Amino acid sequence: MFQVDVDYLKKAKKRREYAPTVITIVLAFAGIVSALPIVYLFVTALKPAEELFLYPPRFYVSNPTLKNFSDLVSITSNTMVPFTRYLFNTVLITVLFLFALIVVGTMACYPLSKHKFPGSNGLFKLVTNALLIISGAATIPSYIIITGLHLDNTYLVYIIPGLANCTCMFLLKQFLDQVPNTIFEAGKIDGASEWQLYTKIALPLLRNAQATCVILTFPGIWGDASTSTTYIYDEQLRTFAFFMSTLQGGLARTGANAAASLIMTLPSIIVFVVSQSSVMDTMAHSGIK
Repeated sequence: MFQVDVDYLKKAKKRREYAPTVITIVLAFAGIVSALPIVYLFVTALKPAEELFLYPPRFYVSNPTLKNFSDLVSITSNTMVPFTRYLFNTVLITVLFLFALIVVGTMACYPLSKHKFPGSNGLFKLVTNALLIISGAATIPSYIIITGLHLDNTYLVYIIPGLANCTCMFLLKQFLDQVPNTIFEAGKIDGASEWQLYTKIALPLLRNAQATCVILTFPGIWGDASTSTTYIYDEQLRTFAFFMSTLQGGLARTGANAAASLIMTLPSIIVFVVSQSSVMDTMAHSGIK
């Protein structure tokens, strides 16, 4: 006869009872450690000059001040382009890019997912294979195409080259694949046009996937300084990230640089915190682990 080890069962039961507590403690510790750089960023932006250069650095501020932000504005007060112009350019470009990205991505994934036409499988394989290509490999072809189309030194150079985002197209298509075709067939029976099927059914169902695309692309477009350096010659069209690169170096600008770093980082944190649940839902429905 098989004998049950009572002591082993009791120990196993105790381990199961304590496991949630241990996991919570470990995750809480990991969360605190991960949050330390963000906390230090906030604290540094509020430090006066005499506290910025203390060694060892402190994770708190004794006399918080907003002078670093006023210094950031005053740095550009005597220049041709004010601080607000750089910030306006960044906000405008980011909003337009994300809107265009969602429109292009959803309009591309809808026919690939719900319409079987000649070459559809080949097009999707082309998208997935493009995920293997690093961005640096396309630098020279991108420069030739952009300058050939005369997109350089315009706002369009920030927006158009990044619209064919293969990662977002892949996520949107995989997410829409999980939606039963019967929903769209029912819409057709009710007399809905293709445009109505796209706007009334596909777009609402893709809301979480759209939020995931925003999270994945927002930091890149918000913090993009390379485009301003390579393709923009008019200072009025450059972004806040480029302006930040001009602040590097010099003890007098350390406080302003800390304030600028907070302005650059804070929007990405807010976007992620607001939309993080959508990311998990999208990954689950897209078959990504």
